[in-house]
Amino acid sequence: MTLSSNVSIRLAVSEDAQFLPQIEQSAGELFRSLPELAWIADEPIGTAEEFLPLILAGTVWVAEARASGIVGELRGTIADDCLHIVELAVARTFQQRGIGRMLIDAAAEWAGRRGLRALTLTTFRHVAWNAPFYARYGFVELPADSDGRLKAILIRETAHGLPNRCAMRFDLK
Repeated sequence: MTLSSNVSIRLAVSEDAQFLPQIEQSAGELFRSLPELAWIADEPIGTAEEFLPLILAGTVWVAEARASGIVGELRGTIADDCLHIVELAVARTFQQRGIGRMLIDAAAEWAGRRGLRALTLTTFRHVAWNAPFYARYGFVELPADSDGRLKAILIRETAHGLPNRCAMRFDLK
């Protein structure tokens, strides 16, 4: 499917927080298609209030469809000289339309204007809509011990039961 011209990307405002848990829940439903990761679809999602600190920090972007409201979100946090993508989620019925790419584009442009050097994230290495998606965008998988901050995140994720994770980086030009 092609991207609808009826979708716009903008920085989130406090009032958007109420919609973000349902976006993540909807996006997470896709994990039901992977038996070994189906449990992720049932994991608790944060409350709207838990999204507010990053919204107030100005590091959350939303995709808004003219007729449907908020349909996607990218949450980030500034770490060292990078914008670390904490979550990228697009509602199930809006996936495969380029919205995730638009959200990354907006975050990358914002980060570049602020002098940050890269986007980073951790993700599933073997899930098609995770590491392979980011690799097509231009992210590069990092060696496990190349970045202490990302290594610590991967250790926490493994302890939480998330298998086959990797850290990735996209250098801003």
